[in-house]
Order: sequence, then structure tokens, then C-alpha cells
Amino acid sequence: MARRHSLGLNAGGRAMQGHIHKRVHTMADGRTTTTWYVVVDKGRDRNGRRRQKWHGGFRTRKEAEATRAKIVTEINSGTYVSPSGLTLETYLVGEWLPGVQARLKPTTWDSYRRTIELHVLPRLGTTPLQRVSATLLNALYGELLRDGRCNGRGGLSERSVRYVHRILHKALADAVDAQLLPQNPASRAKPPKTNKAGVDHLRFWTPDQLREFLETTRGTRLHGAWVLAAMTGMRRGEVLGLQWSDVDLDQARLSVRRTIVSIAYEMHVSTPKTGKPRVIDLDAGTVAILREERTRRESDRDSWGDGYEDQGLVFAREDGSPIHPDRLTKVFDKEVERSGLPRIRLHDLRHSHASIALQAGVPVKVISERLGHESPAFTLKQYAHVMPGMQATAACQVADAVFGEARDHLQP
Repeated sequence: MARRHSLGLNAGGRAMQGHIHKRVHTMADGRTTTTWYVVVDKGRDRNGRRRQKWHGGFRTRKEAEATRAKIVTEINSGTYVSPSGLTLETYLVGEWLPGVQARLKPTTWDSYRRTIELHVLPRLGTTPLQRVSATLLNALYGELLRDGRCNGRGGLSERSVRYVHRILHKALADAVDAQLLPQNPASRAKPPKTNKAGVDHLRFWTPDQLREFLETTRGTRLHGAWVLAAMTGMRRGEVLGLQWSDVDLDQARLSVRRTIVSIAYEMHVSTPKTGKPRVIDLDAGTVAILREERTRRESDRDSWGDGYEDQGLVFAREDGSPIHPDRLTKVFDKEVERSGLPRIRLHDLRHSHASIALQAGVPVKVISERLGHESPAFTLKQYAHVMPGMQATAACQVADAVFGEARDHLQP
């Protein structure tokens, strides 16, 4: 036997979208049990049949009434979301990642996937999607700061944890759009703060250190790659994807049109990060190094004969095939260790180029164009750590330009 108790009338006199349902079960021995449900009407399907969502069962009417009141409030405010049964893992891996793959660059999508698998799923994967809260996310960020590294040796940097937060914010915002969540819990979470642009995370060499490294690696097979990365600020994949057809040694310039990226250790050819090609002018020393590389490629081609895989790459393996990006990183790390210089990443050659250029007085717009940044404002934000010293230098340069030697005579 069942009884239906209406949720009541709204301000317009119309029935609310739901009701309380009482169900009495009679057992074989004649005893009865009562279970209470809250039933939410979800309209009708294309065939005209009613669609309903049942919440329960509750042991008492009081429990059902409490749930009913919450649902009525959410219905009236437009924030009601039907329980999905999804966990955070099934949503992220089964729905969100496949859904965004087509509109993201392969490297970005793979970075999202790896970050989720390494740092989110082990800790929150089994949590029901609709129970993900700002409190849970804050706890996740704290744990990652303490011991989030995969090797168990300490925590992630503030910048890395903020990256986790950005991914979750995007994913949960899409869950709201899909009506799986009433609101985005990541919007109320508090990821760790970093200083401006997270510059504490940037590492770079001084001009003397960079010169020492390039002198130390002179004569090694990948010396030219280190020179090009340091003297142009090109990204790892851009260096490896560079073809001779995009290099004009007579005019001392090259065009960055493609990049070789690693996705699940497989190499893929893609466009530059901003999606736009760019032209970079070269210094005479770098041009000379590239001429040496061209001679080396010709020698490799002669040695391998018909077995040479000519893809027109400036930097390639002995058989002409592409160098894997991860391989380039491993070789660089070994060369840094051999040099005895402060440890930096291969990508930090790019930071070194930008920092040295700023300190040398190169206009920010020019540096931004060479690096392929989206705007000069981004370049300034990214390399704010260089600015304090430049302020003092600028003050002296302006005073010298205006007053020259007479500047000293202005002092009281």
C-alpha cells in the first residue's frame, strides 16, 4: 500500500515538481515495514511518459521531509541537480577527459590526464561527484603540498598544486554546465598562493654560467641543440621539430612552424604552443653552429645511404629519424651534471634567454615575439623577478641621458 503526500503549491498555485511517497511492505509473517521516499518529477520524455527520480528510502517521514525541504529549496532556486551516481573518477576519466580531447592540444590533454591520474584519483577518485566540496579540495591541496611527489620525496610546489586546481576547476565547471552539479566547489576552494607569476619556480643561469655550459658541451653531438635553445629561447619540441626548409642561414633567421611532442612516450608533430608560427633572427655564432649541423646531417646521410630516414630535420638521430623529446631531456640532465653547474631543466634555457635579454635592455615586445608569448604583458608577468635590478639601471640611464655629467652638480 502506498500513499502520496504532495510537496505543496508554489506561489502561482501550481503543484511542485515532486511528492513524498509512503510505501508499506507486508512480509510473509504478516508484519509490515514502512519506507518513505521523495519523488522528483523530471518532466516527460519524447514519448510523453513521466520521468521521475526517487530519493530514499527513508526509515521515517521526518527524514523524508528534511530531504523534501532541501529539494524544494533547490527546485525553487534553480539549483536542483538529480543525483548522478558518478564518482569523481568515472566523471573525469569516463566523461570529461574524452569530451575535451578534441578541443585541446594533444600535449595539454595528456598533461591533464597525467595530472589527474597521479594527483587526484589516488586521493579523491572514489568520492561521489556530488559530494566533492571545497573542504575536500582544500584538504587535497594541503596533502599535495606536504607529500604529493610521486617518488615520495616531499610535496609539490605551490605552482604545481595551483595547476591541479585549475584542471579541477575546469572539469567541475563543465559538470555544472552538464547539470551534474548545482555549483562549482572549486570556485570556493582556496589553492595555495604564489608570488607574482610563480617566479620562485623559475630557474635560470647567469651569462657566465650559460657560457661555461656551452663551452663544456662543445664537440658533443647535441651541442647545437643547446646553443639554439639558449640563443633563441625556443622550446624543446620546437628545436626538435625544426626543419632545414624553415631555416635561412644567409638571412640569419628561422621560422618556428611545428613542434615534436611526446604523448604517452609516442612522438607526435603539432603546431607551436600559441598555434601561430613566428620568425626568430639569429646571431652570427648560432648561424655558424647551424652550418656545422648541416654538414653533420650530410655526413650522416652519406654514411647511412639508402637507410637514411631523411625528414629534413636540423637535429636528428644518426639515421635521420627524429630525436625523442624525453631523450633530449635526459641527455641535457647528464650534461648539466657533468658540467658541475647549478642544476636546471632543459626548459630553463628558455628562462635564461629571457632573463638575460631583459637585463641586456632588449625591449619586452621583442623578447615576447622571440619566445612566442601571447602578449608582452605575459612576458613581463612571467619574468618579473628581473625587474627590480632593471629599475635601478633605468633610473641611472634616464638621468645620464638628461643631465650627463652635469647630474652631479644638481646635488645640494
